[in-house]
Formats: sequence, C-alpha cells, structure tokens
Amino acid sequence: MGSRASAPLRAALAALLLVGVSASPSGSAGTQQVVDVPTRPGVTQRFVLLTPPQPKAAVVLFAGGHGGLQISDDGQFRWGAGNFLVRSRQMFADRELAVAIVDAPSDRQSAPFLSGFRQTREHATDIKAVIAWLREHVQVPVWLVGTSRGTQSAAFLATQLTGRDGPDGLVLTSTILTDNRGRPVPAMELDKLQIPVLVVHHEQDGCSLCLFRDMPPLMQKLATLQRKELLAIKGGQSRGDPCEAFAYHGYNGIEREVVAQIAGWIVSK
Repeated sequence: MGSRASAPLRAALAALLLVGVSASPSGSAGTQQVVDVPTRPGVTQRFVLLTPPQPKAAVVLFAGGHGGLQISDDGQFRWGAGNFLVRSRQMFADRELAVAIVDAPSDRQSAPFLSGFRQTREHATDIKAVIAWLREHVQVPVWLVGTSRGTQSAAFLATQLTGRDGPDGLVLTSTILTDNRGRPVPAMELDKLQIPVLVVHHEQDGCSLCLFRDMPPLMQKLATLQRKELLAIKGGQSRGDPCEAFAYHGYNGIEREVVAQIAGWIVSK
C-alpha cells in the first residue's frame, strides 16, 4: 500500500543495505557489520552489529545523551564512543551476545538527534524494524538495553512494542528517575510489561536525574512482574561530570563486572 514495501521486499532491502563487514576490532572471533534497515518511508535506521560465533541472545544498545552516534560506513562513532554501552560493546559480544548499537535514524542525523524523539511513534517504528531484522538474521531472543537517556528509549519502546514486534526482555542501566525536561522512566506504563526487566544502578550515581534514593517508584512499577531484579552496583571510579560516562554513572573501571552480571542475567532466562 502506498510507498510501503511488502515484508519480503523490506527484508531483501535490509539485506542489500548491509554496508560493511569486517573482523571484530578486538581480534575476537566474530564479525562486525554496519547495517541500514528501511523503516518509515524514505528513512533508514543504522546500527553496528557485533556477532559472536554462536550468540545466545541479542542486545540492542541505546546510548545516553542526544543519542546521535553518527556511525560511519566503516563502523566508527563520530560521537559517543566513550558511552558506557558503546565502549563496552565487545564485552557483551565476548559473553556470547549479538550486539546492535543503534544510531539516530537517517532523518535525524543532526541536532537534536534523538532528543525529543525517544518517546515517539516514529522511534518505535524504527526500532521495530531493527528487532525484526535481528529475529530474521540472528534468530535469537532480542533484549533492549539502555543507559542514562537511553533508558527513556528502551523503556518506552518496551511499552509500545509487544509480542514478536517487541523485545524479549529489558535492561535499564543508570535510569532517568526524575526529569525536568520530559517523562522519566518511572512515569511510563511499565506496570503493563510482561517481559523480564533488569535494573542496574550505581549506589553512588551522582547525576541529579539518577539518584539511587529515587529508585523506589521505578521498582514499584515493576512489582507485578514475574521476573525482575535491581542490581545495586558499588565500586569503580568517578571522574568529571557526575552525569557523564566516566563517573559512577557510567560504571568507570568496573565495566567488565557490570556487563558480566547483565549478560548472565539475560542468558539465564
């Protein structure tokens, strides 16, 4: 109908829009790909995909801030390379998880990128296409993982996309618990979720929007879920702005430990 392609044609186009394939940058077994998936008419959603030899699940990673990673054709990040999830991507792959690091879509490749877009129907349409691509090409359960502002994407999308269109699980790290610019995660319709939810938060997170003391409303929203857990993190180092990636907010110095706990929780489902 109209300009929308049929499902088989969209799948074929997605395969054709595989931009590049290379060896994993760490030298580990597996591949790195840059994929552009058609979403809304005239729009594509780009992500970097790391695929270990035998993935047990796939994680779609949402960086914080404005989320405009501006991924190049060769898989370089023009912005956000230091973000907790972005810099830890190979650690997830080393734990036998396929990893998709999503950019802003092709029609939002300039400021404000994902700011003001994370809780929209268009964002849901774009990520629905990513989930469908992963289900077809990787054929494993798909989880959404957000950090900081990325939790506003991941949590919202989990409330909007259900069944085969949606994720099999949700991980929220350094969640936006209060927000003077928009709807924080605890204000979303999380009580309607029917998927496992893991909440990871540093007890000393100094970001004013992510204070550990503000956690109770989020966990109350998740109370009826059969499988949920709060992992309270300690340790590491804090450097610079308390809301940035190398403070406690970004699990500086304890990335491998935190990723191991996340990955273990996902694959134990």
